Amino acid sequence: MQHANSLPSENVVFKQVPDRPRSLLIVSALLLALSGCDVVQQKLGLEAPAAKLARSEADGKAVGGACRQSGRAIEDCYSIYSWLPKSAIYEGWRDMDGYMRENKLETVEPQLPPPQPPGIRKKPAAVSEETAAEARGDRPAAEKR
Repeated sequence: MQHANSLPSENVVFKQVPDRPRSLLIVSALLLALSGCDVVQQKLGLEAPAAKLARSEADGKAVGGACRQSGRAIEDCYSIYSWLPKSAIYEGWRDMDGYMRENKLETVEPQLPPPQPPGIRKKPAAVSEETAAEARGDRPAAEKR
């Protein structure tokens, strides 16, 4: 009779069979966690330098092409969109210029003013004296009785 703490007999060969469901669960959890890294980074506003560079290059080309199509000078595009790479703006502007010359296209005049660069606040609208007095809680002299 064997005790619970005794070693098994030599005739019994122990084979360790991997626990497939557990290992699949661990692997899938790791893959899920790793695939979520991009989502987490996007939510936090973090971006890989290569991805950021590629995005700003594409944005610059699009802006340059749009500037050329709207008849803006390249220098104006550089100053309006100063946060984008100048080389990308120029490349987009040059490509659109060639396309427009080949197809004999006219410029399209912009209907809206150019956007403000990021970080610049809009000036508040002029406030009349009556509106300022109301905001302070003052009443006009005619109403004070």
